[in-house]
Amino acid sequence: MKVVILAGGYGTRISEETDTRPKPMVEIGGKPVLWHIMKIYSHYGFNEFIICLGYKGFYIKEYFANYFLHQSDLTIDLKDNSRQIHCNNSENWKITLVDTGLNTMTGGRIKRIEKYIDNDTFLLTYGDGLSNVNIAELIKNHKKNQKKCTVTGIRPQGRFGLMKIGSNNDVINFAEKKDEDNSLINGGYFVCEPSIFDYIKNDDESIWEKDPLEKLANDGELNLNFHDGFWKPMDSLKDKVDLNHMWNTGKADWKIWK
Repeated sequence: MKVVILAGGYGTRISEETDTRPKPMVEIGGKPVLWHIMKIYSHYGFNEFIICLGYKGFYIKEYFANYFLHQSDLTIDLKDNSRQIHCNNSENWKITLVDTGLNTMTGGRIKRIEKYIDNDTFLLTYGDGLSNVNIAELIKNHKKNQKKCTVTGIRPQGRFGLMKIGSNNDVINFAEKKDEDNSLINGGYFVCEPSIFDYIKNDDESIWEKDPLEKLANDGELNLNFHDGFWKPMDSLKDKVDLNHMWNTGKADWKIWK
């Protein structure tokens, strides 16, 4: 099962960091937040990734193009530019890096990677949200409920997509970015059937959190996976400071890998 990660936004709320690099490349503990998200999925055995690039996407391409080299001990003979790799600590990842457009919205980015999915069920999340969500349980619930899409619902600060839940954990209403007490919000970490592409218009203006998710909810095809553990997006400089503090003090709850 492939993992799709949205990594193309401008990251304007953390512009102190994103003037020179895309938001998913802002570092936590010396590694990009994108790397941390990939490690979460890899812990559950998912090592094939599709990264949706946009703003400064070349930065992400260059990072992974040189990743093997940066994770190696090596000898370089400057006389003939030959290299000998002594040992390497790279992860067993296969990464497809797709330019989905500079100003493309989230739905448009997802639509543009449809051809790389191979008509299979896939995982989807945002490139800035860290969590200790149990991916195995998420997939188990998705298969059990047999809906076209399962979204992870959480209950932190109310500034994301709100969901109303009916019987059998069906999402009966989806509304983005309103403030309402005791409501669950869109925490990313989706499981999607390839039929969700039918809900996305083939244009750059399509917003995944608007029409597609709202229509899936109205059709009874959006299910909830409730997560009451750790979840934190990196939306501001304070978030970056907080996440680095957690990492440096051994309290990084999202670090589920060895």
